[in-house]
Amino acid sequence: MPEPSPYNARHADAAFEYCAKMTAAHYENFPVASLFLPAEKRPYIQAVYAFSRHADDFADEGDLPDADRLALLDDWENRLDGAYNGEADHPVFIALAETVRKNRIPKEYLTSLLSAFRQDVVKSRYATLDELLDYCTRSANPVGRIVLHIFGHREEDLGKMSDCVCTALQLTNFWQDLGTDRERDRLYLPADEMERFGYSERGWRAGLVDDRFRELMCSLVGMTRDLFDAGAALPDRVERDILLELRFVWLGGMSILREIEKSGYDVFTRRPALTRTGKIMVVARGFLMKDISRFGRPKKRKKAWDLT
Repeated sequence: MPEPSPYNARHADAAFEYCAKMTAAHYENFPVASLFLPAEKRPYIQAVYAFSRHADDFADEGDLPDADRLALLDDWENRLDGAYNGEADHPVFIALAETVRKNRIPKEYLTSLLSAFRQDVVKSRYATLDELLDYCTRSANPVGRIVLHIFGHREEDLGKMSDCVCTALQLTNFWQDLGTDRERDRLYLPADEMERFGYSERGWRAGLVDDRFRELMCSLVGMTRDLFDAGAALPDRVERDILLELRFVWLGGMSILREIEKSGYDVFTRRPALTRTGKIMVVARGFLMKDISRFGRPKKRKKAWDLT
């Protein structure tokens, strides 16, 4: 029998409401606790989102010196420790304490997220693809593992498929934002991959889309699609309560990759994104496709800018 909550129901309800309002106020590429999820599960996902959203803002928003950003993240981790010890005093952590208690979520998932946010403060370049993938294991993969825990799944094979999808989603966001990230002087193209294809940081700064850039992006997008493919079976391994949401997220990410390819990899002139019609198509495919892994899988992969 679960231990009683240290917070009264009214206090916890107000905390979950705070997290729900915060979730609704922020735009994201992919669904966050959408209406397709069971009502009793949405507050837990919103609590995790609110925790992450605050931490992300500490790392990225405003004009604070790096030392102050790191201090805010340290304080956030101290509050996280308090939540796990029954000492939460902030709405996010009151809701989070209930979430991790009822769903038995390991603290390491949340501290991994904070580790990635700290890295965002001090690191804006990646020497190798392996470095970038390591970042994804902390910035993205814990979220998928947490969601699986909320729905009662702790099977390691499902966790590995979730890791593939979450890493693919994070990489998709990096490729999608290569143009807008110039404003923050943050480059997620690994230096070793740029060198392999003869593309330079100077080209990135200038928004240069030439054959070298297209070959580079074709390789990275292809690798990202392979990760999506490795996790495509995940939705069909879980119950219907979460099946549709996972299908929508998977199809949404793959659709963004398709938009990147359709643009001829020109992510600088216009940020590739789903239109309203594109989002409707994601939902329709999520309901109707028997095998989502068939979406976006060409019979023979070719250069996306070669439309002949």
